[in-house]
Amino acid sequence: MKRLITILAAACVAMGLAAAPAVAQQSTIDQIKERGVLRVPAILNEDPYFNKDPRTGEWRGFVIDMASDIATTLGVELEVVESTWANSILDVQSGKADIALALTALPARALAISFSAPTYYNSFVIVSPKPELASATWASLNDPAITLAVDLGSSQDLITQQYLPKANVLRFKTRDEAILAVASGKADAIVNTVLNSVVMVKRNAALGQVYVPQPVLSSPSVIGINYNADEQFKSFISAWADYNRRVGNNQTWIVNGLAPFEIGLDDLPDNFDLGG
Repeated sequence: MKRLITILAAACVAMGLAAAPAVAQQSTIDQIKERGVLRVPAILNEDPYFNKDPRTGEWRGFVIDMASDIATTLGVELEVVESTWANSILDVQSGKADIALALTALPARALAISFSAPTYYNSFVIVSPKPELASATWASLNDPAITLAVDLGSSQDLITQQYLPKANVLRFKTRDEAILAVASGKADAIVNTVLNSVVMVKRNAALGQVYVPQPVLSSPSVIGINYNADEQFKSFISAWADYNRRVGNNQTWIVNGLAPFEIGLDDLPDNFDLGG
C-alpha cells in the first residue's frame, strides 16, 4: 500500500509539472525596451552613411537618421557602436549590436546574420578620370589592359572577383588607398557603389566622373539581424524597411545625407533608382 501511495504521489507531481505553464522567454523587443537603447554599429568617415564630428562626438549620416527612426518607433534611444563594415556583421552576430544598416545583401553574409527586406537599392559603378570609360560595360572592363582599384574584402571587391576575373585589379586595405591609386594614375578607375562614389568626386574632382557600366548591377541594401532574434523583431524590422522604402522616407533620408556635399537626386547617375 505504501508503495502504491508513493507511485501515485509521484504521478501527481509529474502531472502537475506537465500542466504548469512554461515561463515565457522575454521577446527581443522587450529586451531592447528594458535596456532603453537600440544598439547600431557605425563607421567613421563613411559619408553619406555615417560620420562622427570629432569636436562634439555627434554622429550624422542617413543611416543614423534611419536608425534613429527605428529607435523612436520602438520608444527607446539610439546607441551608436563604433565599428567597421566587416565588424558590424560580427557585432550583430555576437549580440554587441541589435541591428546593422546599409549592408549589401551578399549570400556569404547571410550565413552569419539574417537580412531584412531591402531599405533601398545601390548600384556598383566605376569612378574614373578617363572619359573613354563612360560607355564601358562590365564585359569590356574584364580586360587585363584595364587596371582597377578596390578596397579589399568589400562588396565591390567581390563584384570584381565575379565579373572582372581577367582585369588587373589592385586590392588595397582601405578605400583611401584605392582612391589614391586612381588620383595618382596608378589605376584607371575605382570600383565602388553609387552613394560612396558621388561623394568621392565631390571631394576630389581629379578622380573624374561616376560611370555606370552596363548591365546595371543593382544590389539591395538590407538591415542585418541576429539569427537568434525572435520572429516578431525580424518581422518588425522588415516591415519598417519595406514601408519606408515604398513611401519614400528612405530616399528622403539618403538625399538629406548627400545635401552637405551639394548633391541632389539630379546629380545621381542615369540608370540608377534608389527604389530598385
